[in-house]
Amino acid sequence: MTDTKKSEVDRPLLSLVHHIPGRVRFRISHLKDHPDYAANLQQFLLAQSGIRGVRVNRVAASVAIVYYYTGDSLTEIASNLAQLIQQAGTTNRQEGIAHPTKNKASELESWSSLALPIFTTIVSWLSNQSRLIWLRPVALASLVAVTLPVVKKASQSLLRDRKINIDCLDLLALSLSYGQGRLATPALVITLHELGDVIRERTARSTETQTADLLDAIGHFAWVIRSEKPVQIKSDLVQPGETVTVYPGEQIPVDGEVLKGLATVDQQQLTGESMPIVANVGTKVYASTLVRSGQIYIRADRVGKQTRAAASMELLQNAPVHDTRMANYAAQVADKLILPSLALAGVVLGVTREPARAASILTLDFVTGIRVSMPTAFLSALNHNTRHGILVRSGRTIEQLAEVDTVVFDKTGTLTQGQLTVVGIQTIPGRMSAEQVLALAAAAEQRITHPVAEAINNYAQSQNIDIPRRQQWNYEVGLGIRATVEDKEVLVGSDRFLSQENISLADWETRAIPLRHLCDLEQKSATSAWLSLIYVACDGEFQGVIKYADPLRDESPALIQSLQVSGKKIHLLTGDNHQRAKIVAEELNIPLSQVHAQAFPEQKAAIVRELKLAGKTVAFVGDGLNDSVALAYADVSISFANGSDIAREIADVVLMDNDLASLAQALNIATETKKLIEQNTLLVVAPNLMALGLASTVGLNPLIATIIHNGSAIAAGLNSLRPLVQHQLEEQNHWDFQLP
Repeated sequence: MTDTKKSEVDRPLLSLVHHIPGRVRFRISHLKDHPDYAANLQQFLLAQSGIRGVRVNRVAASVAIVYYYTGDSLTEIASNLAQLIQQAGTTNRQEGIAHPTKNKASELESWSSLALPIFTTIVSWLSNQSRLIWLRPVALASLVAVTLPVVKKASQSLLRDRKINIDCLDLLALSLSYGQGRLATPALVITLHELGDVIRERTARSTETQTADLLDAIGHFAWVIRSEKPVQIKSDLVQPGETVTVYPGEQIPVDGEVLKGLATVDQQQLTGESMPIVANVGTKVYASTLVRSGQIYIRADRVGKQTRAAASMELLQNAPVHDTRMANYAAQVADKLILPSLALAGVVLGVTREPARAASILTLDFVTGIRVSMPTAFLSALNHNTRHGILVRSGRTIEQLAEVDTVVFDKTGTLTQGQLTVVGIQTIPGRMSAEQVLALAAAAEQRITHPVAEAINNYAQSQNIDIPRRQQWNYEVGLGIRATVEDKEVLVGSDRFLSQENISLADWETRAIPLRHLCDLEQKSATSAWLSLIYVACDGEFQGVIKYADPLRDESPALIQSLQVSGKKIHLLTGDNHQRAKIVAEELNIPLSQVHAQAFPEQKAAIVRELKLAGKTVAFVGDGLNDSVALAYADVSISFANGSDIAREIADVVLMDNDLASLAQALNIATETKKLIEQNTLLVVAPNLMALGLASTVGLNPLIATIIHNGSAIAAGLNSLRPLVQHQLEEQNHWDFQLP
């Protein structure tokens, strides 16, 4: 370690972030890059008297210290603790505790498997020189050592699995090179093979590291408000509904909604987005995100393994990436090409008597590079989806998403918000005002557990309407409710209900059409205006109608349009009646021929099956129990985090943010992954095909064949890494905003 780096660790740059009696937090500039120093600092501080607990957060570059408060000056306490932190750096140096150089050395361990093959290659090449012929025994011994793993794998395939695989071809090619007395060629072949293995291993490790970092970032403790005081407990012991406070520099430990406070929240660790957000009352925040500045109080909605971060990472860790059709096809092609490769090599050897040509043919194949790069591409796609709140259960799902040409949407709760909302009130001129009609209807419907009743009462409360007291009431199923409100008889229900009570609707029927253009609506869409009506009468006289609807999600129109522009067929599938389905379809520009109304669960499944039998690759999007059968029959099933339990369990894709627009992102990621794999296929097949042609005709040095074969595999593997690298570069471009 240089003197500069010694000084940096000995005298860490620190600043006070937050201090209350019994608890203080410091930001230490280089904690993030010095993992060994972080561990040693925690150990050193815990050994000091008066300190109850220490938590080092490398992501936030901060340390939180909990101490026994005895009434001393907070300024003096902070100064003493700062001196202890400075002392910790000096103690580490004096005791010879390892610093970041050891961590850098550990990063090189993954490359250690290349040491012997590289040494063997160099020694073998040098032994070909007449002056260094004495190195040949060393080269031969080291070559035998590096060949043993290939012999072991080939032997297992022949003796245990009773089949010839690519390892057998590799061993045969190496043996032919041995037979010619060439040592450098097989040594380089093994080196290139090992290099490919290292690249694959590091790629998998990179993904696992990101996963582990995110899970660790959820945090191990939370400050919960109990008896009006913050109490520190383990984060997975927080109860839903409790209030959690988060201080500057701390990780948010739960998913929930901000109840009080203002803070800058860094979501980079969870979403990859470099721009922090300003969280205030009503903002949804998530576990594993970081409070950069400010302090907030959060209502805990999901805790522990139920948080978005934990659920996302659990699925990512368990997601199969080798279950794709393309991967299976590559494996099948690999098996089918083994015997033809052996036959072709045998013919060439018999005709030309040149073992080098036969070795070149055995070295070349078209699928190794694809099989090397494919898992990396799918892992990258899974990781990208997960960080954007999209849970994809397998590589096979990504592959199918890229092939989807037909998307079938359930209506209620999927394209619509799934919650009835009052969108307007129309009255008969000269009678009651809209406010009076709403007040009477809300009074009649209060405490009735029906979606329309709840919508009317919610709307009345939002309009600050004084709801009068209800006296007697009677609910008539399928018709409406009869109630006495302030000694007035009020009827609220369908037009049939009022007609049965001999209440004339003639004034409404004559004014209905012109009033449609004059109604006072909060929303202007056709869907919102004319989905459903509730009729209100008072003392035998019709007063007006309350319009209610299940409004479209804000993102639905733009999503449908983008899917149609990309060439996908959109179908609307609903159990609702034809009129309502038609209105929604017209507003979203879905052709009426692709609208299926009044469909029960088994009919929904039948429609999905019919589309599949017609050769379509179908994605079904739904959230309810009645959608579960259709979800099961679709090629790709998609649901929401707040959907029914069974819908979430069946779904191949879960939109954790309950944002329908993220479906377009999942489809785009799948399409980009497909293009990436196609690029990799071209990178592998084209050079190997040309090399095979040369090896079979004019001849090709086995060393050149190995370089082409392994080089193309490595190029494909590196190409698969490209999205991961780009994502990491985006994360580095991070703005650290502070609240004013």
